[in-house]
Amino acid sequence: MLSVSRLCTLTPRISSQFLNTSSKSLYKISPIRRLTNISCRKPQTFWQNNLKLLSKSNGTVLLRLTSNLPQKSSKTVGYWLLTCSGMVFVAVILGGVTRLTESGLSMVTWKLLGEKMPRTQQEWEEEFAKYQQYPEFKLKNREMTLSEFKFIWHMEYGHRQWGRLIGAVFLIPAVYFWARGRFTPALKKRVLAFGALIGLQGLMGWYMVKSGLEERFHGENDVPRVSQYRLASHLSLAFVLYTLLLWSAFNELLPAETLRVSTDAVLKATRKFRMFAHTTKGMVFLTAVSGAFVAGLDAGLVYNSFPKMADKWIPDDILAYTPKLVNFTENPTTVQFNHRILGTATLGLITALWYLSRKRVLPRRAYIAANALLLAGYLQVVLGITTLLTYVPTPVAASHQSGSLLVLSTAIWLTHELKRLPKAI
Repeated sequence: MLSVSRLCTLTPRISSQFLNTSSKSLYKISPIRRLTNISCRKPQTFWQNNLKLLSKSNGTVLLRLTSNLPQKSSKTVGYWLLTCSGMVFVAVILGGVTRLTESGLSMVTWKLLGEKMPRTQQEWEEEFAKYQQYPEFKLKNREMTLSEFKFIWHMEYGHRQWGRLIGAVFLIPAVYFWARGRFTPALKKRVLAFGALIGLQGLMGWYMVKSGLEERFHGENDVPRVSQYRLASHLSLAFVLYTLLLWSAFNELLPAETLRVSTDAVLKATRKFRMFAHTTKGMVFLTAVSGAFVAGLDAGLVYNSFPKMADKWIPDDILAYTPKLVNFTENPTTVQFNHRILGTATLGLITALWYLSRKRVLPRRAYIAANALLLAGYLQVVLGITTLLTYVPTPVAASHQSGSLLVLSTAIWLTHELKRLPKAI
């Protein structure tokens, strides 16, 4: 049987963190009083929840303290992840503005660590001469001046450099946190996935740009542009990366609250609501991807009326291409029609989700997230209609693209708040 004198050997960290007493005063008192002080200062739940007794072979006992409270290191990692997700948000906005200003094909080369910015007049003229060899200048911008070229070049350059900055802001702290043991095993896997996605996103960006530099535009009516398929892939990767980063940041900074329910019926209804919320989030993502096809085909410049399209609910040329299946990704009319339908359907789901949230038992912050999702959804639809009716002005169109990320963010928040439901009553 263990003696009381051999029972407690507490470290200064334990004494200061849990007993509110200094290490000096703790070591001055006897082992019996140390144990008594622990019992007096904390109720029995202190021992049940925070202390694990691990016996050693020599008869001593090691006290391991555990806590559900977020550690300072976790907060630091969380803010880092939140910063990275915010930078991806900005990158999507910059990419949209680059597309809207038709600047994406101004840089005809790609280097991993970045291209050298022209400094002298001669260097600018040489860069402009490179651009003049490609279809966009030959078929569309023959009258472009060097000053106009500088503007679109700087737009694309800023977008690329921001992407490289994201890589640096992610990689350098990731190496530090990994070396310091700040990552849990699960987070280590996610960090590796984040790094792979960032690298893949950069490669996909250049692969997309290359599609607009190819010699596949021969007719006078051809419009040199990047492939809408590669543009949609580029945007989808950005949205996936943003979603995962933001979700992981919420894990560290805003842990989901555990819901307490009284009956199995209430729990079942809440689980169905969570499934509905994830479905709505998926529709938000799908609608945003369909918007990439709209941007890639300049489909926002056809049928600039709402709710009808040229006084018809279904336009005559909706299936003008053959085979019929390609209309959904290559016919501007069909692509715009699909985006309208998906946007309307998603708004309907968001509205129904908000209405159901009023009638379900949810975690406290989930109600706030549902309200935010409703507001973001209606704002996004208003921006979309305004963009269409005003013939896609850059400020409004960029706001509409940013709005898609705002809607996705609130949907991520809502589903994250619902992640900790009890398995059974």
